[in-house]
Amino acid sequence: MSYMNRDTLGMYSNKNHKGPGPELMGADTLIGDHVHNLKDEHLGEIKEIMLDMRSGKIAYVVMSSGGVLSIGEKLFAVPWQALTLDTANHQMRMNMDKAKIEAAPGFDTDSWPNMADQSWASQIHGYYGTSAT
Repeated sequence: MSYMNRDTLGMYSNKNHKGPGPELMGADTLIGDHVHNLKDEHLGEIKEIMLDMRSGKIAYVVMSSGGVLSIGEKLFAVPWQALTLDTANHQMRMNMDKAKIEAAPGFDTDSWPNMADQSWASQIHGYYGTSAT
């Protein structure tokens, strides 16, 4: 599914280049978006967007992969910097092989990590090759 399908306010439709999108987007329109790699392989789906309340910036996207109807799915905290918006295809992109995301540190819905812990954040950013700043 893409953010265009969840645009209830009409922010992203072309209105002679008026409106906020896609430079500024509502977080709820991104939840449910598919994430693909540069080979166009499906990596997962955005389940949540985590805000760093200290800085006011997006810290992580919680992405799910695997499972059926949320049963058996694995969740991943993907640093926001690891993703780019593909406006042509209305989805998020990540420069990562499918095998690497399948091996990424993850968690299940009953066991969320302490995402505010700096040592955890360093491990996650190290895995994805992003900066924690």
